[in-house]
Amino acid sequence: MAKENFCVARVETRTRASVGKFERHIERKNESYENMNVDLSRTPMNVSYKSCGELTYNEYLEELIAAGTVSLKGLKPDASVFDEMIMDVNTDYFDQNGGYEYACHFYEEAFHFAEKIYGKDNIISAVMHADELNVAMTEKYGRPIYHYHLHIMALPVVDKEVRWTKRCKDPELVGKVKEVIHQVSHSKKWRSEKAVDEDGNPILNSKGKQIYHASYSILQDKFFKHMQDAGFTGFVRGDRGSTAENLTSLEYKIRQDQRRLAELSEQIASEQVRYDDNHNAFMTFAEIDGSGKKSLTGKYTVSADDYEKLTTLAKRSYSAVSEAKKLQEENRYLSRRIWSLQSEVSQLRQALSELTEKCRSYLEALKAAPKAVKEFIDGILERFKKQEKKIEYKPIPAPKTNTQERGKRSKNKDYER
Repeated sequence: MAKENFCVARVETRTRASVGKFERHIERKNESYENMNVDLSRTPMNVSYKSCGELTYNEYLEELIAAGTVSLKGLKPDASVFDEMIMDVNTDYFDQNGGYEYACHFYEEAFHFAEKIYGKDNIISAVMHADELNVAMTEKYGRPIYHYHLHIMALPVVDKEVRWTKRCKDPELVGKVKEVIHQVSHSKKWRSEKAVDEDGNPILNSKGKQIYHASYSILQDKFFKHMQDAGFTGFVRGDRGSTAENLTSLEYKIRQDQRRLAELSEQIASEQVRYDDNHNAFMTFAEIDGSGKKSLTGKYTVSADDYEKLTTLAKRSYSAVSEAKKLQEENRYLSRRIWSLQSEVSQLRQALSELTEKCRSYLEALKAAPKAVKEFIDGILERFKKQEKKIEYKPIPAPKTNTQERGKRSKNKDYER
């Protein structure tokens, strides 16, 4: 039975003090990562659907507060201000449907879904990671396979009505709406919804209390429906109540490695059983070999059944020896090939590392302000072309040799008569 693909959308809260760590991971500002499978050579392939430019997440938030776009009124200093939404589907799904290009289109649509949830102006950053290696699938298929997923950093904003209090001098205004502010509030943004039946009546439990639908469960339903309606199929909604989505990337990878280790242990155990069977068969061969009877002439005689068994085993043994030799040759060839490829990969990584280091300033500038860098480079190339056109190349006359000079002077010399 084919493995099902699951789509998952989860939300994790970040404070103003803690968001910097996650910003460096999302925007790839670190030199090393908790996730050991990040391939920095592919980081330029990460796709940014929304960016706050050269500002940090906190600096961008400060600008929104200063402009009156959002408000942190009433929040404690350690309150959860940022929401990090992570959208994900099995690696197999993208590998089966076109890989990188398909993932780009898929997560662009997922980004539009997030815009509906948070509001376009409340999303600070949206980045699709395409540089994280899926080790299990890479080993399974013998080629690099990357896991595509989307990180969205947003502000959980709700509209809050501010009413006139009794301190107002005009009694008629007391209790009326003074203004509506865009309040950052994770708890109010993700408040659980009341469960209702088809007629809109509340659904109660056995004790007569209201049943609520968990907000994140509703998010999963909405994400799945949105992507299906957009034409992306071939996956199902993520498991309800699954805790896999709440693990950190490192914990998840450790758990995956433990699962793979268990599978390898089972495989080794099965190979051990096969070895034991063959070992027992070898002992049986020895017993059969000793079952022959030596005659007075020095020849051995065996029964017809024993002879048939021995000839069959001899044929199998000859075939096994031939196959073993063939496999040994293949193994030696593959070992040499692996060594050669490892050496080549090492050289390429070294060259790439040196090239990346030389181009680091350019790459950082390109990531921070791609348009400005492009205009700058285009301007340099344009000026170079103009200068090239103005350059006139004139042939340099060959220098006169001493012999030529002496000949010339000899011809023009006036001799005294």
